[in-house]
Amino acid sequence: MITAIYNTYKTSFSGLSRETWLLSFVILFNRFGSMSVPFMGLFVTQSLHRSVTDAGLIIILFGVGSVLGSATGGKLTDMIGFRPVQVLSSIISGLLFILFSTLTHFYSLCILAVVISFFSEAFRPANFTAVAYYSAEGTLTRSYSLNRLATNMGWSIGISFAGIIASINYRLLFIVEGVVSIIVGLLILTFLPQVKGFIKKAKETANSMVIMKPWKDAFYVKFILLTTIFITCAFLMFRIVPVFFKQEWHIDEFAIGIIIGINGAVIALFEMVMINKIEAKRSPMFFIIIGAVLFSISYILLSAPVSFHVVMAILTIVVFTCGEMLTLPFINTIVISRSNEHNRGLYAAGYTLSWSFAQLAGPYLGFLVAENLGYNWLWLGLACMLLLCTFGFNTLNKTQVKKVLESSEVLLETK
Repeated sequence: MITAIYNTYKTSFSGLSRETWLLSFVILFNRFGSMSVPFMGLFVTQSLHRSVTDAGLIIILFGVGSVLGSATGGKLTDMIGFRPVQVLSSIISGLLFILFSTLTHFYSLCILAVVISFFSEAFRPANFTAVAYYSAEGTLTRSYSLNRLATNMGWSIGISFAGIIASINYRLLFIVEGVVSIIVGLLILTFLPQVKGFIKKAKETANSMVIMKPWKDAFYVKFILLTTIFITCAFLMFRIVPVFFKQEWHIDEFAIGIIIGINGAVIALFEMVMINKIEAKRSPMFFIIIGAVLFSISYILLSAPVSFHVVMAILTIVVFTCGEMLTLPFINTIVISRSNEHNRGLYAAGYTLSWSFAQLAGPYLGFLVAENLGYNWLWLGLACMLLLCTFGFNTLNKTQVKKVLESSEVLLETK
């Protein structure tokens, strides 16, 4: 039994390139340090003693910077390469996080939030592109799953530590995140191989060939629009739900950190094995649809009239995590499959913009609904939106399959 389990894990992790492992090691540190933003709502309401609306405002400003950073990071990745973009964004955002910890004026913090998130989010499309560049043939989905495994291990450990740190001093969260972000930049600078002649090659390619722009790819545009709505709904699990746990279910910060950390722990244990078993069984869109349904169920659980709040919080996170393991790796696969080495940064930016928009609009609108209508209406609305996304993904999938079949029939007639 133990040998069978060992062989299953060994097979799941075999065949991945050295650079893929290196990127995953780096992203583990990056995500470990990403501990302050999930507690931003609590920082504003508990430490600064501001309203829930103000909490939504500062989070939405993080989103504004994220949108700008994603777009700029994607463009720069195609121009100068993913390595320098990751190094610069990590070091600069780290320094700014440390500065953030020293400020007390709320509106100064709001301005700095935009600048920090700009540099921090520029990292994402560069890292996304790097994983595709270094993945060995036939290992793309597993390479992204390993990256997510490292992401969630870092997230799980980091968020658990964040709960402890927040119970001591909220501002210490920003100092730790800043220091870790600087270390990440230095690790990439030291260990990730430099792509020689990248800028020269990029200029020659731009002058000699027409590069497909993602906004001209009809399927990709529709897919990203659905993905943006989907991720915006899902994103609130790590922004508004912690505040809900504290205010409505009276769970303390330490327990919130542990409960949210279950998300990363489950992914670390099971996602790679699961992806290795199922990725060739069905189309990526099939798993995305199933995952979206599970996301919807997780929000419905939050509105259940129960007394065992800690148990229900754990169950909510577990169901949500199952949905996450089925959706995000295959969304990555679809995004990358539409691009090539000359436009991958732009396609990656399109996807990371979905996350940026989620950070921009989701928390503010979510807090607004919660404050004026109540949390139960918010959970119901999110569940309905996710089910609508499920319908949209299914329709898009059927349209794509129909086009493939029609193209095949045309080829057969030609022959």
